[in-house]
Amino acid sequence: MEKKDTSSSTRYPKTKGNKLLGEHSPYLLQHAYNPVHWYPWGPDAFKKALRENKPIFLSIGYSTCHWCHVMAHESFEDTQVADLMNKVFVCIKVDREEHPAVDHVYMTVCQMMTGTGGWPLSIIMTPDKKPFFAGTYIPKNTRFGKIGMLELIPQVEKLWEKQQTELVDSADKIMIYLRKTTEETERKMTLDLMKLIKKGYQELAGLFDEKNGGFGSHPKFPMAQHLFFLLRYWAHFKTDFALEMVEKTLTKLQLGGIFDHVGFGFHRYATDTRWQVPHFEKMLYDQALLSMAFLECYQVTKKEIYAQTARNIFTYTLRELRSPQGGFYSAEDADSEGKEGTFYLWRVEDLCDILTENEQKICQKVYNVLPEGNYYEEATGKRNGLNILYQTQTLNENAKDLQISLSELNSHLEKIHKKLFRHRNHRIHPAKDDKILTDWNGLMIAALAMGGRILGEQYYIKAAEKAADFILQKMSRSDGRLCHRYRKGDISFVGNLADHVFNIWGCIELYEATFRIKYLRWARDLTDALMTYFWDSKKGGFFTTAHDSEKLLFRPKEIYDGAIPSANSVALLNLLRLAHLTGNYELEKKAGDLIEVFIPSVVRAPSQFCFFLEGINFFLGSSGEIVIAGKPGDPDTRQLIKIIQENFAPNQVLLFRTTTEKNPEITKIAPFTKNHKALNNQTTVYICKNHICQTPLVDKKKIRKALTEQKK
Repeated sequence: MEKKDTSSSTRYPKTKGNKLLGEHSPYLLQHAYNPVHWYPWGPDAFKKALRENKPIFLSIGYSTCHWCHVMAHESFEDTQVADLMNKVFVCIKVDREEHPAVDHVYMTVCQMMTGTGGWPLSIIMTPDKKPFFAGTYIPKNTRFGKIGMLELIPQVEKLWEKQQTELVDSADKIMIYLRKTTEETERKMTLDLMKLIKKGYQELAGLFDEKNGGFGSHPKFPMAQHLFFLLRYWAHFKTDFALEMVEKTLTKLQLGGIFDHVGFGFHRYATDTRWQVPHFEKMLYDQALLSMAFLECYQVTKKEIYAQTARNIFTYTLRELRSPQGGFYSAEDADSEGKEGTFYLWRVEDLCDILTENEQKICQKVYNVLPEGNYYEEATGKRNGLNILYQTQTLNENAKDLQISLSELNSHLEKIHKKLFRHRNHRIHPAKDDKILTDWNGLMIAALAMGGRILGEQYYIKAAEKAADFILQKMSRSDGRLCHRYRKGDISFVGNLADHVFNIWGCIELYEATFRIKYLRWARDLTDALMTYFWDSKKGGFFTTAHDSEKLLFRPKEIYDGAIPSANSVALLNLLRLAHLTGNYELEKKAGDLIEVFIPSVVRAPSQFCFFLEGINFFLGSSGEIVIAGKPGDPDTRQLIKIIQENFAPNQVLLFRTTTEKNPEITKIAPFTKNHKALNNQTTVYICKNHICQTPLVDKKKIRKALTEQKK
């Protein structure tokens, strides 16, 4: 990468602000003093472009995006580039996390036009939002075959002046193709769904990195939904390799530099195949999804390392990302002190100053610290004396090499971690994106509720409840829908599909962790809102935006799993779980419609739709309900709940019917529980599978046996 030009003639003076000054997004505020005359997404910018007959330069990114920062420093803070942009364009800056539908639409455009995508996303379009140029990171000057801003903008200016009709015509052609490719194909399709699940497994097995874990080459993303699917595949088919893939991946993730061994939490992805060199930003959604993957693997294997890693993720999240109100902030930046990763990297001299001689020896051995550094700069490929802390051996293997016991090694590492954490805490911290996003909070609520249930930690459940109550009280509208973003008291943007779907997931997990009816009721009410505002009544499936949302180039429906499972995939599983929790099997029929809508897309490459395959697996019939009837707080009741919650049975739902009330509220939401009584005044478990119920059980041995049989 070229060195930044920091001369006073090209760097902007921080005296004036632009139209972003009144915004609340940390990302937009990062650009509020650029010399570029940025507008936020909204009618003012489009009216100006139409009035002045100017094309629009749309820049989409997010606050913790490293290359967004690079492009900002190179171009948007440079007066030479800014003057050109202001002359030729009306410039709009969008936070992708505030406007996910806008991001989705124009990312689709970029992928269609260029074959690739990512952030920063750079779009040039007509005043009526039709794109005719798309790209990602654009340097200031042309280099390595990539056109620079100083060369691109004059070319666009000339074309707009001389060939505007042709540009508009090309934009119209792009729109015709986009609409054609985004139309739904025929819904009805004959297909063996179980074969589709097996094909998804085979594809993942073919992509699996047997040496390093994970799937594909670098850059490598954790892709927790692949692991969820494989655990369910193992449970259904008893295929050992499915579980081996999960364990190998989670082990390598926990050992690698993608995990912060000092302060905990996972970085976003690895730039190499071995998970050693991360892209250092930390996202809330990664903490949520990965903690769930570790928790489920712990349920299956009972290996404490997986439980401890989940606890460590929660420690980081609750320490660094929880707001005073209980909601969770979005992310921490990759950069600090102007460079990526500075906060997380160590020189040997640092360790000499902080640790005892023996601790230095242990730290260097366990975490592969080298005097010359083990970190290669991404831009130059050279070592610079800095070290990422990562492990290449298990602690057992390290203990043998160091000729000490495992307990001794753990004791030393605990002291080392505390010393390094205290020292690192005095460094300049990465910037925190302190907006609270409803959808990502839904994921974290689900994760904490699951963690509390599986690990028996009430602290996690209380944190999940506080976050859920914050969303319910602060971000709910009078029409039952959610808003999308909260920051410093400002609530903006009507909620999208993911906001509702992920919080339904969170509510279901909270109900099964607490048996508090309000969460089941809220999940039901949010589902009603989904049907009213997001369901496509003509072709089926859920739109990303509500029917009364801003009209974009097209109304998208997302099904492909990216870093986060698609909202339609999560909606499928939610509908099925709620059908079994409430006995409303109209929801199950709607889930069947959802499968029919998206199967033509899924069948092409099922491994790219792993979360959707989870829903199909549930739909195919290996699902059921467990109802516990007993007295709240009774020792037998608590023990039976624990037995059931320890069990990895992802296709079952769990309800509790108190026997201390004549007509408990659960019987109103789930009427089928009316006849579930405590037999002989003993806590009783009712187990049903595939709409067939077994004999009610009170004996713990028989209950354990029945739970084992249910999983087959």
